[in-house]
Amino acid sequence: MSTWTDLSDEAARWSQAGRVADLWWRDDDAADVGPALERLLAIHRDSGAPLALAVVPAKATEALADRLAGEPGVDLLQHGYAHVNHATLGDKKVELGTERPAMLVLGELGTGRMALERLFGARPLPVMVPPWNRIAPVLVPTLPEIGFTGLSTFGARRRTYPVRGLLEVNTHVDLINWKGGGGFVGEAAALGALVSALAQARISGEPVGVLSHHLAMDGGAWDFLRSIWERALKMPGLRVRPAHKLFATGEDRG
Repeated sequence: MSTWTDLSDEAARWSQAGRVADLWWRDDDAADVGPALERLLAIHRDSGAPLALAVVPAKATEALADRLAGEPGVDLLQHGYAHVNHATLGDKKVELGTERPAMLVLGELGTGRMALERLFGARPLPVMVPPWNRIAPVLVPTLPEIGFTGLSTFGARRRTYPVRGLLEVNTHVDLINWKGGGGFVGEAAALGALVSALAQARISGEPVGVLSHHLAMDGGAWDFLRSIWERALKMPGLRVRPAHKLFATGEDRG
């Protein structure tokens, strides 16, 4: 649990050391237009914070493509294929697991890439965002073979599977209290996760990601999302980077 003062103090530690921490923003489950998407894009425009939008290929609409065509500063990532749970009863939800043959899963991901290209042209980054932030470790080394150069899940980078040609840049602060039935996790908890991740990043060098879900946010989450970007962009020692910079140049420094 932390306060805005704690965040400012952590940013000052970076600045005093002559360093700048990289923050980035990922929002999941995009598929169509609507009021929630408009609210998300308004925060992006008003704050100036770059946005990485994870789009579900099998559900993405022409309307979404048309809406985003004129929206600068929004990177597009691939969010699995259909965001469908294939886990066995009682297990954690997963789309990219071992419940189905690997070739079937990878085939769907390839189909998803083509679907996004048809809608958005060359705009989507070759970055895989697994639904529910879960992917079977055995599938990770195969991602470069089907054209992916980036992977983004949740938590610290997994040192257990560094894969040649695949850069992992994760998120660390989830605004939704999924275990508590949804709704905002709370300002103190969100700031606590952010301050902790920034402290760890002083050692690991990883960018620190804030994760939002525009279709599941309540008023508290929306207010915090606006506040974090408005404040972070003014704090010496912090900067907010676009996904295409982090994934294209390997500037995660990990």
